[in-house]
Amino acid sequence: MSLSDPLGDMLTRIRNGQKAGKATIISPASKVRASVLDVLKREGYIRGYQQSSHVELKIELKYHEGHPVIREISRISRPGRRVYSKVAEIPRVYNGLGISILSTPRGVMSDNEARVANVGGEVLCRVF
Repeated sequence: MSLSDPLGDMLTRIRNGQKAGKATIISPASKVRASVLDVLKREGYIRGYQQSSHVELKIELKYHEGHPVIREISRISRPGRRVYSKVAEIPRVYNGLGISILSTPRGVMSDNEARVANVGGEVLCRVF
């Protein structure tokens, strides 16, 4: 079965896994998914991930005092409606408490990294 939005599928798996209290979840592998997971790991939202084979990623979810670290994760740019942002217009999530993840010409990065690199791009998702 082909998916029309693979990144949205991974974000939903993370959301559902944390609601169920799972320690790890499995998601199909791709370069974009791995790049988004790199940003989530750098920003401290997940413990880490491993590419167990060429076809799947094993994602280790993170909890703090029994509650999920990721309170909210949502897809912004969808296949039917792409959302692009200039560097001056990159949205702040809860006044800087959360992050936006962008796909830029320099790779996938968080909103803070994009502002430092002075580059805009497609707003993939937001995390709080």
